[in-house]
Amino acid sequence: MKTKLLNLYTGVGMIVLFIGIGAHNAKAHCEIPCGIYADSVRISLIKEHIVTIEKSMNQINEISASSTPNYNQLIRWVTNKEEHAKKIQEIVSQYFLHQRIKIVEKDQSEAYSKYQKHLELLHRMLVYSMKCKQTTDLGFTEKLKTTVADFEKAYFHKH
Repeated sequence: MKTKLLNLYTGVGMIVLFIGIGAHNAKAHCEIPCGIYADSVRISLIKEHIVTIEKSMNQINEISASSTPNYNQLIRWVTNKEEHAKKIQEIVSQYFLHQRIKIVEKDQSEAYSKYQKHLELLHRMLVYSMKCKQTTDLGFTEKLKTTVADFEKAYFHKH
């Protein structure tokens, strides 16, 4: 009887483990053109991530300047900062670059110019997000904010 109960618990535990792993690895967007995600929501999410990165940077700088820094909290803020920078990179790459920004041929001069501008701004967002991971320089969050505003203006101009 104990063996059957142990096997049952082990089996249930493995199922819970596999479900947990699968849920943890699930992505927010699957690259299927389902049309249920809104571009403006992605921009709002990026802006929220920037605010979180800023708060994290400020906390990191404050804790680091303390005469008795709380290293546990310091690590948590560094991790938080990097996770939110990574989320910006995922939105820019997975959502906008992979799905929303369509390839335009050079012979379509007006559309191609717009395409190049979108690529430039998205690339800047990726680089500034990377810099936010590497440093606590609030100048990069300001550059991110400006670039997001420029992209928003360029992208939604005809949307």
